[in-house]
Amino acid sequence: MEILWYCVIAFMLAMYVILDGFDLGAGVLHLFVAKNEEERRTVLDAIGPFWDGNEVWGLAAGGTLYFAFPLLYASSFSGFYLPLMIVLWLLMLRGLGIELRHHVDHPLWKAFWDASFSIGSILLTVFFGAALGNVVRGVPLNSEGYFFEPLWTSFAIQPETGILDWFTALMGLVGITTLTVHGANYLAMKTEGSVQRRSRRVASVMVWGVLLVSIATLVAASSIRPEIWNNYADHPWGYFFPLAGLLGLTGMVLCNIRKQDILAFFSSATFIGGMLASTAFGLFPYVLPASTDPKYGLTVYNTAASEYGLGVGIVWWTIGIVIALGYFTYLFYSFRGKVRLHTEGY
Repeated sequence: MEILWYCVIAFMLAMYVILDGFDLGAGVLHLFVAKNEEERRTVLDAIGPFWDGNEVWGLAAGGTLYFAFPLLYASSFSGFYLPLMIVLWLLMLRGLGIELRHHVDHPLWKAFWDASFSIGSILLTVFFGAALGNVVRGVPLNSEGYFFEPLWTSFAIQPETGILDWFTALMGLVGITTLTVHGANYLAMKTEGSVQRRSRRVASVMVWGVLLVSIATLVAASSIRPEIWNNYADHPWGYFFPLAGLLGLTGMVLCNIRKQDILAFFSSATFIGGMLASTAFGLFPYVLPASTDPKYGLTVYNTAASEYGLGVGIVWWTIGIVIALGYFTYLFYSFRGKVRLHTEGY
């Protein structure tokens, strides 16, 4: 049952990154692919029906983590208290940037909130990449399963380190490049004219950046945590996940060349899902490794709730996820096709 819930949370986090990732990427590109008021409204209208719903996947994943692995929830939310507060403020800044820009018809007002939306999106992509880097690298857990990390100590990897070091900074680059390409593919799929052309150009260039930082991260992760490959040696079927990521990356390159925007977007989603699944497969059974002593690491077995609770929970989770998937299917179907500007809107 613990393994099933590990897969459930990995699935929900992957859905959050894929879905909220495209509107984060659109935010990163907001000031670069949109050069006037009409184009900026087009970008915002492209994500307008979805962005707040996409963030629910993150909230739901946090609630599921609290239910299924309460010790992991308590440890990570206390240890990562500072970056979580930063992320919370950045999420609010993005939301305010989207919702408040049209309340006052003044260029300075709109420019301020456009900048807030874009800067918040940029910093969030970096922080989310660095957060994944902390999980791969490990955190300074003590014998009771708790830790605290400052924002940084030194940029060297050591047992008592901060949230930011050279490896987590590299993962931050993975986050911003990957989600920028994902957002560019989404905007190319949903828009026309100048915004579409600029988005295609960004995607075709940035995808090579994704390739470079992904290779660098793979080498770095293999160096600082070589045991991540143990599960692949024991269960070769797990190579399906990195293969899916590689196919997604290849698909992005080919589809961008052919201007197949829909396939390019689904290729970037496949890349993100494949890489996150590869990481989860390599880390198992650890949910939060220790940089201090491996025996202090948190696993699916020493952090899980009771077997009875997990069994009851899977029933209600199944009902909830069916409703959620039905809602999102209806939402994306209702707003399919290209964006058309209306009098009312962002």
